[in-house]
Amino acid sequence: MFRIRRVFDDISPVNKEIISRVQALMRNTFPDIHPSELSELPKRLTNPFLNRFDTILYIAEKGRHRVAGFAILMLDPELGFAFLDWIATGKDLKNRGIGGALYESIRNEVISRNYSGLFYECLQDNLEACDSIDIFEQNSKRLRFYEKYGARPIINTDYELSLDEKLKNGPFLVWDNTSNKVLTANYLKKIVRAILERKYSYLCPTEYNELIIKSIKESPVKLRDYKYIKPDEYKPPSLVISVHEKMSVCLNEKHDIHHIKERGYVEAPVRISSIMKEIGKFEEIKVIESRSFSERNLESVHSKSLLNYLENISKKSEETGGKSFYPYVFPVRNAAREPSDLTVRAGYYCIDTFTPINAAAYFAAKEAVNSTLTAAARIIDGDHFSYALVRPPGHHAESKYFGGFCYFNNNAIATNWLSKHGKVAILDIDYHHGNGQQQIFYKSSNVLTVSIHGHPDFAYPYFSGYEDERGQGSATGFNINFPLGEHITPEEYYKTLIVALDYIKNFNPSFLVVALGFDTAANDPTGTWKIRAKDFRKVGKAISSLGKPVLFVQEGGYRTSTLGINAASFFSGVLSI
Repeated sequence: MFRIRRVFDDISPVNKEIISRVQALMRNTFPDIHPSELSELPKRLTNPFLNRFDTILYIAEKGRHRVAGFAILMLDPELGFAFLDWIATGKDLKNRGIGGALYESIRNEVISRNYSGLFYECLQDNLEACDSIDIFEQNSKRLRFYEKYGARPIINTDYELSLDEKLKNGPFLVWDNTSNKVLTANYLKKIVRAILERKYSYLCPTEYNELIIKSIKESPVKLRDYKYIKPDEYKPPSLVISVHEKMSVCLNEKHDIHHIKERGYVEAPVRISSIMKEIGKFEEIKVIESRSFSERNLESVHSKSLLNYLENISKKSEETGGKSFYPYVFPVRNAAREPSDLTVRAGYYCIDTFTPINAAAYFAAKEAVNSTLTAAARIIDGDHFSYALVRPPGHHAESKYFGGFCYFNNNAIATNWLSKHGKVAILDIDYHHGNGQQQIFYKSSNVLTVSIHGHPDFAYPYFSGYEDERGQGSATGFNINFPLGEHITPEEYYKTLIVALDYIKNFNPSFLVVALGFDTAANDPTGTWKIRAKDFRKVGKAISSLGKPVLFVQEGGYRTSTLGINAASFFSGVLSI
């Protein structure tokens, strides 16, 4: 078995190793490859300005991180075409279907973008142009494979003219017409110029380029007749071929032990099932099991006294048959002295009166942390997107206090864990201010915290989220708040999001953590905005366009009749499906 996935960057240790193995496979498969093709591969994945192409690396993995094959695709969004730069499989894995799966993956990428087609070079299958029978047979086999897709060499141009006089002929330029469009001479000239001047800038002189471009005269451009199959045998493969998942999803399976059935308590187990019902339809996701992590991760973010209190009050709840305790006394005048009674002490640690404490809440919250760290570990393992679908939420939990349905700050704990591997930015798009991560990282310049939320004049938690809260000391400027009005349009919200994303771009983090709340949705019982499914899709696509590895951590969203649809729309934008 093997899986095909996209590698976006060389940030994580796993991706660095993967790219190193791809480079080794390139070197072994193509011994005459130019050194810059190898050395610049990591930069090309993250810097589209390097040769003015967006570069995508697909790998076929066999077992754990073993590279069985790869394909490098170059995209020109302005001209609307794609160029297959390299494709290869390991010599010991030929004829296993890996090359075909890679080709269909990149072909589907081109189709989904509605580009004019997929172009690539292929050595000639003319016997007189080959140095040996073996090379002739290899070239013929390759062109026969591509012909199954209707892809054939472009003819009646000088593209095959070799730069090296010692070589008999250069490669064909092959076109896979994924769009069923007509290819004009003028358009092909632009494409060929882009390939020769940008892809082969180190190799092709200007005189050679102009000679090739001037030879393109026929319009529409002609392809070679079918040589290996009959035209009526050609059937384009279906677009819905997908052999790789794009996002891992980890949900804390035991979240439903925390179920407060009292009237008005909206943080209910049905929230998770509503979301999973809709996103579970995506072929692009893979549900993974949660694993346990050391409690040191909790202690690195939350005070020992808070952790001890929540553990002790949960034991008391067990002893009283699972009874929930609510804060009702708040010792603000003398915070130095904790009340001795555990139930009275709740107000010493909680910021509101509606967040119950019981054994089930404590254990569900700990499992939410484990699930979030499991999802974060997938990012370190090389996944570009990972989603912790957890409850209870966490972004209102501060280092010493809990509240707002939150006990442990899931996204802050994962951010602290990820920060060992590079800079992290948190983008909180819940309707309510992410006071928890703001307080936890308020003095840190290694973490950027950004929150878009309802203004604290009217929205919970009421005491934080103001624009002038910018961080402290050397971290001033590393906390950004966007408090918005009570009734804003989706267009106003989206404009704010773009500004927030610009802050993140300038910070240039290795990882992005999104505190994902859907309580910005129309008719949510805890919000006042009117964000709808189509708007969530735009939001997801904008976040995805940053090109950063992203960990999504579920926060709010309480209108369960539309919660799943909104989540599915958001992730369709993230995954661009």
